[in-house]
Amino acid sequence: MNWLTNYVRPRINSMLGRRDVPENLWIKCPETGEMVFHKDLEQNKWVIPASGYHMKMPAKARLADLFDGGQFEALVQPKVAQDPLKFRDSKKYADRLKDSRTKTEQEDTIVAGVGTVQGLKLVAVVHEFNFMGGSLGIAAGEAIIKAFERAIAEKCPLVMFPASGGARMQEGILSLMQLPRTTVVVNMLKEAGLPYIVVLTNPTTGGVTASYAMLGDLHMAEPGAEICFAGKRVIEQTIREKLPEGFQTSEYLLEHGMVDMVVKRHDIPDTLARVLKIMTKKPANVDNAKLSIADASRAASA
Repeated sequence: MNWLTNYVRPRINSMLGRRDVPENLWIKCPETGEMVFHKDLEQNKWVIPASGYHMKMPAKARLADLFDGGQFEALVQPKVAQDPLKFRDSKKYADRLKDSRTKTEQEDTIVAGVGTVQGLKLVAVVHEFNFMGGSLGIAAGEAIIKAFERAIAEKCPLVMFPASGGARMQEGILSLMQLPRTTVVVNMLKEAGLPYIVVLTNPTTGGVTASYAMLGDLHMAEPGAEICFAGKRVIEQTIREKLPEGFQTSEYLLEHGMVDMVVKRHDIPDTLARVLKIMTKKPANVDNAKLSIADASRAASA
Protein backbone atom coordinates (compact mmCIF):
# COMPACT_ATOMS: atom_id res chain seq x y z
CA MET A 1 0.00 0.00 0.00
CA ASN A 2 1.37 3.39 -0.99
CA TRP A 3 0.57 5.55 2.04
CA LEU A 4 1.45 8.82 0.23
CA THR A 5 -1.04 8.17 -2.57
CA ASN A 6 -3.74 6.37 -0.63
CA TYR A 7 -3.69 8.28 2.64
CA VAL A 8 -1.70 11.54 2.67
CA ARG A 9 -2.87 12.99 -0.67
CA PRO A 10 -6.62 12.41 -0.03
CA ARG A 11 -6.23 14.03 3.42
CA ILE A 12 -4.54 17.11 1.93
CA ASN A 13 -7.14 17.38 -0.82
CA SER A 14 -9.97 17.18 1.70
CA MET A 15 -8.40 19.92 3.84
CA LEU A 16 -7.89 22.19 0.83
CA GLY A 17 -11.42 21.57 -0.41
CA ARG A 18 -10.29 20.08 -3.73
CA ARG A 19 -12.64 17.91 -5.74
CA ASP A 20 -11.93 15.43 -8.50
CA VAL A 21 -12.78 16.89 -11.92
CA PRO A 22 -14.65 14.57 -14.32
CA GLU A 23 -12.48 13.48 -17.24
CA ASN A 24 -15.10 14.44 -19.86
CA LEU A 25 -15.80 17.92 -18.49
CA TRP A 26 -14.14 19.51 -21.53
CA ILE A 27 -14.01 18.10 -25.06
CA LYS A 28 -11.48 19.08 -27.71
CA CYS A 29 -12.65 19.85 -31.25
CA PRO A 30 -10.75 17.47 -33.61
CA GLU A 31 -10.76 20.12 -36.32
CA THR A 32 -9.70 23.33 -34.54
CA GLY A 33 -8.44 22.16 -31.15
CA GLU A 34 -11.02 24.35 -29.37
CA MET A 35 -12.03 23.18 -25.90
CA VAL A 36 -15.80 22.97 -25.44
CA PHE A 37 -17.67 22.47 -22.19
CA HIS A 38 -19.38 19.06 -22.29
CA LYS A 39 -22.82 20.39 -21.31
CA ASP A 40 -22.68 23.06 -24.02
CA LEU A 41 -21.77 20.41 -26.58
CA GLU A 42 -24.61 18.17 -25.44
CA GLN A 43 -27.13 21.02 -25.64
CA ASN A 44 -25.92 21.76 -29.18
CA LYS A 45 -26.58 18.17 -30.30
CA TRP A 46 -22.87 17.25 -30.10
CA VAL A 47 -21.95 19.82 -32.76
CA ILE A 48 -19.00 22.11 -31.94
CA PRO A 49 -20.60 25.62 -31.87
CA ALA A 50 -17.71 27.56 -33.44
CA SER A 51 -16.43 25.14 -36.09
CA GLY A 52 -19.64 23.23 -36.80
CA TYR A 53 -17.74 19.93 -36.47
CA HIS A 54 -20.17 17.04 -35.95
CA MET A 55 -19.03 14.85 -33.05
CA LYS A 56 -20.40 11.33 -32.61
CA MET A 57 -23.88 11.48 -31.09
CA PRO A 58 -25.09 8.77 -28.66
CA ALA A 59 -27.70 6.52 -30.25
CA LYS A 60 -30.38 7.05 -27.59
CA ALA A 61 -29.88 10.82 -27.71
CA ARG A 62 -30.28 10.75 -31.50
CA LEU A 63 -33.59 8.92 -31.24
CA ALA A 64 -34.84 11.34 -28.59
CA ASP A 65 -33.82 14.27 -30.78
CA LEU A 66 -35.48 12.81 -33.88
CA PHE A 67 -38.92 11.91 -32.56
CA ASP A 68 -41.61 14.42 -31.61
CA GLY A 69 -41.21 15.44 -27.98
CA GLY A 70 -38.45 12.87 -27.56
CA GLN A 71 -41.13 10.19 -27.18
CA PHE A 72 -40.83 6.81 -28.86
CA GLU A 73 -41.35 3.10 -28.32
CA ALA A 74 -37.99 1.37 -27.97
CA LEU A 75 -37.79 -1.95 -29.82
CA VAL A 76 -36.63 -4.91 -27.76
CA GLN A 77 -33.19 -6.32 -28.57
CA PRO A 78 -33.67 -9.91 -29.88
CA LYS A 79 -31.95 -12.72 -27.99
CA VAL A 80 -29.16 -14.38 -29.98
CA ALA A 81 -26.19 -16.68 -29.35
CA GLN A 82 -23.41 -14.96 -27.42
CA ASP A 83 -19.80 -15.56 -28.52
CA PRO A 84 -20.71 -18.51 -30.81
CA LEU A 85 -17.06 -19.01 -31.90
CA LYS A 86 -15.58 -18.70 -28.38
CA PHE A 87 -13.27 -16.09 -29.89
CA ARG A 88 -10.26 -14.69 -28.13
CA ASP A 89 -7.50 -12.33 -29.25
CA SER A 90 -5.72 -10.22 -26.63
CA LYS A 91 -8.97 -10.48 -24.67
CA LYS A 92 -11.99 -12.77 -24.59
CA TYR A 93 -14.84 -11.65 -26.84
CA ALA A 94 -17.25 -12.32 -23.97
CA ASP A 95 -15.30 -9.85 -21.84
CA ARG A 96 -15.35 -7.23 -24.62
CA LEU A 97 -19.12 -7.56 -24.81
CA LYS A 98 -19.41 -7.19 -21.05
CA ASP A 99 -17.23 -4.05 -21.07
CA SER A 100 -19.23 -2.46 -23.91
CA ARG A 101 -22.53 -3.20 -22.19
CA THR A 102 -21.28 -1.57 -19.00
CA LYS A 103 -19.98 1.44 -20.92
CA THR A 104 -23.08 2.05 -23.07
CA GLU A 105 -25.85 0.45 -20.97
CA GLN A 106 -26.99 -1.34 -24.15
CA GLU A 107 -27.22 -5.00 -25.14
CA ASP A 108 -25.53 -4.40 -28.48
CA THR A 109 -24.79 -1.71 -31.03
CA ILE A 110 -28.28 -1.27 -32.52
CA VAL A 111 -30.95 0.92 -30.92
CA ALA A 112 -34.30 1.13 -32.68
CA GLY A 113 -37.59 2.88 -31.98
CA VAL A 114 -41.03 3.66 -33.36
CA GLY A 115 -42.47 7.15 -33.11
CA THR A 116 -43.57 10.19 -35.07
CA VAL A 117 -41.61 12.97 -36.74
CA GLN A 118 -43.85 15.99 -37.30
CA GLY A 119 -46.81 13.65 -37.04
CA LEU A 120 -45.48 11.11 -39.56
CA LYS A 121 -45.01 7.63 -38.12
CA LEU A 122 -41.70 5.90 -38.82
CA VAL A 123 -39.19 3.37 -37.51
CA ALA A 124 -35.66 4.63 -36.83
CA VAL A 125 -32.57 2.44 -36.44
CA VAL A 126 -29.34 3.87 -35.00
CA HIS A 127 -25.84 2.43 -34.55
CA GLU A 128 -24.10 3.15 -31.25
CA PHE A 129 -20.46 3.60 -32.25
CA ASN A 130 -19.26 3.36 -28.64
CA PHE A 131 -20.37 -0.29 -28.61
CA MET A 132 -17.41 -2.02 -30.27
CA GLY A 133 -17.20 0.57 -33.02
CA GLY A 134 -20.80 0.05 -34.08
CA SER A 135 -19.73 -3.26 -35.62
CA LEU A 136 -22.23 -5.54 -37.33
CA GLY A 137 -22.66 -8.91 -35.64
CA ILE A 138 -25.44 -11.44 -35.17
CA ALA A 139 -27.27 -9.36 -32.53
CA ALA A 140 -27.06 -6.18 -34.62
CA GLY A 141 -28.24 -7.99 -37.76
CA GLU A 142 -31.19 -9.54 -35.94
CA ALA A 143 -32.17 -6.19 -34.42
CA ILE A 144 -32.09 -4.53 -37.86
CA ILE A 145 -34.23 -7.29 -39.37
CA LYS A 146 -36.81 -7.00 -36.57
CA ALA A 147 -36.95 -3.22 -37.08
CA PHE A 148 -37.62 -3.62 -40.80
CA GLU A 149 -40.29 -6.22 -40.08
CA ARG A 150 -41.92 -3.78 -37.64
CA ALA A 151 -41.90 -1.03 -40.30
CA ILE A 152 -43.55 -3.41 -42.79
CA ALA A 153 -46.18 -4.41 -40.20
CA GLU A 154 -46.85 -0.76 -39.32
CA LYS A 155 -46.80 0.22 -43.05
CA CYS A 156 -44.47 3.13 -42.31
CA PRO A 157 -41.05 4.36 -43.56
CA LEU A 158 -37.76 3.31 -41.99
CA VAL A 159 -34.80 5.64 -41.40
CA MET A 160 -31.33 4.21 -40.79
CA PHE A 161 -28.47 6.06 -39.04
CA PRO A 162 -25.34 3.94 -39.59
CA ALA A 163 -22.10 4.63 -37.69
CA SER A 164 -19.85 1.62 -37.95
CA GLY A 165 -16.39 0.27 -38.56
CA GLY A 166 -17.92 -2.68 -40.45
CA ALA A 167 -18.41 -6.36 -39.71
CA ARG A 168 -17.50 -7.73 -36.26
CA MET A 169 -14.36 -9.81 -36.67
CA GLN A 170 -14.97 -11.77 -33.44
CA GLU A 171 -17.96 -13.48 -35.09
CA GLY A 172 -16.24 -14.33 -38.37
CA ILE A 173 -18.46 -15.66 -41.16
CA LEU A 174 -21.52 -15.33 -38.92
CA SER A 175 -21.00 -11.57 -38.99
CA LEU A 176 -20.58 -11.52 -42.77
CA MET A 177 -23.86 -13.43 -43.15
CA GLN A 178 -25.67 -10.37 -41.80
CA LEU A 179 -24.87 -8.52 -45.05
CA PRO A 180 -27.17 -10.65 -47.28
CA ARG A 181 -29.74 -11.02 -44.49
CA THR A 182 -30.15 -7.27 -44.07
CA THR A 183 -30.12 -6.77 -47.86
CA VAL A 184 -33.07 -9.17 -48.19
CA VAL A 185 -35.12 -7.31 -45.58
CA VAL A 186 -34.36 -3.96 -47.29
CA ASN A 187 -35.83 -5.40 -50.48
CA MET A 188 -38.88 -6.63 -48.53
CA LEU A 189 -39.53 -3.07 -47.33
CA LYS A 190 -39.23 -1.72 -50.87
CA GLU A 191 -41.54 -4.42 -52.25
CA ALA A 192 -44.09 -3.27 -49.69
CA GLY A 193 -43.86 0.21 -51.27
CA LEU A 194 -42.42 1.83 -48.14
CA PRO A 195 -39.60 4.45 -48.18
CA TYR A 196 -36.16 3.61 -46.84
CA ILE A 197 -33.91 6.58 -46.07
CA VAL A 198 -30.31 6.36 -44.88
CA VAL A 199 -28.66 9.19 -42.94
CA LEU A 200 -24.92 8.49 -43.18
CA THR A 201 -22.95 9.56 -40.11
CA ASN A 202 -19.26 9.52 -39.20
CA PRO A 203 -17.92 6.93 -39.81
CA THR A 204 -19.82 4.55 -42.10
CA THR A 205 -17.39 1.95 -43.38
CA GLY A 206 -16.72 -1.70 -44.20
CA GLY A 207 -19.44 -4.32 -44.51
CA VAL A 208 -22.14 -1.89 -43.35
CA THR A 209 -21.36 0.33 -46.35
CA ALA A 210 -21.33 -2.77 -48.55
CA SER A 211 -24.88 -3.66 -47.53
CA TYR A 212 -27.86 -1.78 -46.11
CA ALA A 213 -26.11 1.59 -45.66
CA MET A 214 -25.96 2.20 -49.43
CA LEU A 215 -29.32 0.70 -50.42
CA GLY A 216 -31.60 3.58 -49.44
CA ASP A 217 -34.16 5.26 -51.68
CA LEU A 218 -32.50 8.49 -50.58
CA HIS A 219 -29.09 9.05 -48.96
CA MET A 220 -28.48 11.98 -46.66
CA ALA A 221 -25.18 12.54 -44.87
CA GLU A 222 -23.98 14.68 -42.02
CA PRO A 223 -21.25 17.23 -42.84
CA GLY A 224 -17.71 15.85 -42.87
CA ALA A 225 -18.76 12.22 -42.35
CA GLU A 226 -16.29 9.56 -43.51
CA ILE A 227 -18.11 7.16 -45.83
CA CYS A 228 -16.20 4.32 -47.47
CA PHE A 229 -15.57 0.59 -47.68
CA ALA A 230 -11.82 0.57 -47.04
CA GLY A 231 -9.82 3.36 -45.43
CA LYS A 232 -7.69 5.80 -47.41
CA ARG A 233 -4.38 4.42 -46.14
CA VAL A 234 -5.31 0.84 -47.09
CA ILE A 235 -6.36 1.89 -50.60
CA GLU A 236 -3.21 3.95 -51.16
CA GLN A 237 -1.01 1.05 -50.07
CA THR A 238 -2.90 -1.31 -52.38
CA ILE A 239 -2.95 0.78 -55.56
CA ARG A 240 0.29 2.66 -54.75
CA GLU A 241 -1.23 6.02 -55.70
CA LYS A 242 -2.01 9.20 -53.80
CA LEU A 243 -5.74 9.78 -53.45
CA PRO A 244 -7.53 13.18 -53.50
CA GLU A 245 -7.81 15.00 -50.17
CA GLY A 246 -11.14 14.36 -48.48
CA PHE A 247 -12.32 11.94 -51.18
CA GLN A 248 -14.26 9.84 -48.66
CA THR A 249 -16.17 12.72 -47.05
CA SER A 250 -19.87 13.46 -47.44
CA GLU A 251 -19.17 16.59 -49.47
CA TYR A 252 -16.94 14.76 -51.96
CA LEU A 253 -19.49 11.96 -52.34
CA LEU A 254 -22.27 14.51 -52.86
CA GLU A 255 -20.25 16.14 -55.62
CA HIS A 256 -19.73 12.76 -57.31
CA GLY A 257 -23.28 11.46 -56.99
CA MET A 258 -22.92 8.90 -54.18
CA VAL A 259 -24.93 10.99 -51.71
CA ASP A 260 -28.15 12.89 -52.46
CA MET A 261 -27.79 15.68 -49.89
CA VAL A 262 -25.60 16.81 -46.99
CA VAL A 263 -27.73 17.95 -44.05
CA LYS A 264 -26.62 19.56 -40.80
CA ARG A 265 -27.65 17.63 -37.69
CA HIS A 266 -29.98 20.37 -36.45
CA ASP A 267 -31.91 20.21 -39.74
CA ILE A 268 -32.25 16.42 -40.03
CA PRO A 269 -35.70 15.98 -38.36
CA ASP A 270 -37.30 18.73 -40.48
CA THR A 271 -35.64 17.53 -43.68
CA LEU A 272 -36.65 13.92 -43.07
CA ALA A 273 -40.25 14.94 -42.39
CA ARG A 274 -40.47 17.03 -45.56
CA VAL A 275 -38.89 14.39 -47.78
CA LEU A 276 -40.94 11.53 -46.36
CA LYS A 277 -44.18 13.47 -46.76
CA ILE A 278 -43.32 13.92 -50.42
CA MET A 279 -42.48 10.24 -50.83
CA THR A 280 -45.62 9.07 -49.00
CA LYS A 281 -47.83 11.76 -50.58
CA LYS A 282 -48.78 13.18 -47.18
CA PRO A 283 -49.62 16.90 -46.79
CA ALA A 284 -46.69 19.03 -45.64
CA ASN A 285 -46.94 21.32 -42.62
CA VAL A 286 -47.47 24.95 -43.64
CA ASP A 287 -45.14 26.18 -40.89
CA ASN A 288 -42.18 24.18 -42.22
CA ALA A 289 -39.56 25.84 -44.34
CA LYS A 290 -40.05 25.02 -48.03
CA LEU A 291 -38.05 22.17 -49.45
CA SER A 292 -35.74 23.34 -52.22
CA ILE A 293 -36.62 22.38 -55.79
CA ALA A 294 -33.44 20.30 -56.06
CA ASP A 295 -34.18 18.32 -52.87
CA ALA A 296 -37.80 17.81 -53.86
CA SER A 297 -36.85 16.46 -57.28
CA ARG A 298 -34.36 14.04 -55.69
CA ALA A 299 -36.98 12.78 -53.26
CA ALA A 300 -39.64 12.42 -55.95
CA SER A 301 -37.34 10.40 -58.21
CA ALA A 302 -36.09 8.13 -55.40
